[in-house]
Amino acid sequence: MPSESVPFIVAIPARYASMRLPGKPLRRLGDRPLIAHVAARALDAGAREVVVATDDERIAAALETMPVTVCMTDADLASGSDRIAACAEQRGWDDDDIVVNLQGDEPFAPVGGLRAVVDALAGSDAPMATLAVELDDVEALLDPNCVKLVRAADGRALYFSRAPIPWPRDAFASHRECLPAGIPFLRHIGLYAYRAGFLRRLARLSPTPLERAESLEQLRALEHGHAIQVALTPEPFPPGIDTEDDLRRAERHLREIAS
Repeated sequence: MPSESVPFIVAIPARYASMRLPGKPLRRLGDRPLIAHVAARALDAGAREVVVATDDERIAAALETMPVTVCMTDADLASGSDRIAACAEQRGWDDDDIVVNLQGDEPFAPVGGLRAVVDALAGSDAPMATLAVELDDVEALLDPNCVKLVRAADGRALYFSRAPIPWPRDAFASHRECLPAGIPFLRHIGLYAYRAGFLRRLARLSPTPLERAESLEQLRALEHGHAIQVALTPEPFPPGIDTEDDLRRAERHLREIAS
């Protein structure tokens, strides 16, 4: 069922105290705060409800003129998924409601990508879904900051890792200048869709050894035996914003698309 006919909610976690870019949600990008750009992307995607989950009244104030709901959440929550799980409780979402977790530093998240993750979940009996993109660069495969994944024939995730997976043993034994053909190398895109009931359950699950080892929260779901459906993104996802350099790059990109 295409996402145009599937109702969905977008929840945007937005914490004020970013370590690398303090006050990140309120940093200016063009003529408005970063968080306003992200909320606009969610609205453009056709979400039935857009909720910003934050711990700071200044972020709430920056969104007063937009048709979004603000959920005030505890500043001590450990992750963005914990923050939107708290929203699920506050808002009383039904267990079967589809909730997209859009990070608050993704001002250029493509509408097609948001709808694709909704479609992936709606077309599966998995409790959560995410996106990936084909990876064609050896440096990215070897980069621990680039999260890779492997999936089964039915599209369900087998594993996520910062390590290079899969490892083409025979090809790499002779050379590593380029990736061998015919092997599905995938880079993970950190956009998730959950059924609201599972989102609440996930927040109550204990952290797991592989999650801690890799610093990848999605491994908690896999280690507890829950499936994650993975679809390929139909549109490229520009990088998010974590640093001052990223913000300057985003300003240049904004001027380019406006010209």
